[in-house]
Amino acid sequence: MNSRNIEISVGVFVLVGLAAVVYLTLRIGGGRVSAGDTYALTARFTNASGLKAGSSVRVAGVTVGDVSSVTLKYDDMVALVTFRVPNALKLDDDTVAAIKSSGLIGEKFISLKPGASGTPLKSGSTIVDTESSVDLEDIIARFAFGSVDKK
Repeated sequence: MNSRNIEISVGVFVLVGLAAVVYLTLRIGGGRVSAGDTYALTARFTNASGLKAGSSVRVAGVTVGDVSSVTLKYDDMVALVTFRVPNALKLDDDTVAAIKSSGLIGEKFISLKPGASGTPLKSGSTIVDTESSVDLEDIIARFAFGSVDKK
């Protein structure tokens, strides 16, 4: 009977452990069980420095989605950033995507500025009107070594 109690205790411990893993997975993943209520968009940037999968996508400072992938398009050497936004968020084809940072050296995120053309973006569309990441080290180096253009 003693070994049966040990087996039940181990079983309960394993179930509690699995429940904790599921809970943490949902908390870290933002509580989303599936991505069925979202659609994917892609943006082209000349510099996507500091942006990575999992970075947030914001409209008016409110997080509405997240970055799925950041890849290099080899034929014209631009960064393609794929991200997901909710279906309820209707963006037009003149939407501007910009890479911003939280604070001076904070995390990078995509800021979307919705347009007003009246032509909605469909899932899989590419945003070409973008503002790339500002490279703070490059700006400091230009200033420090005197390569800033004088006007």
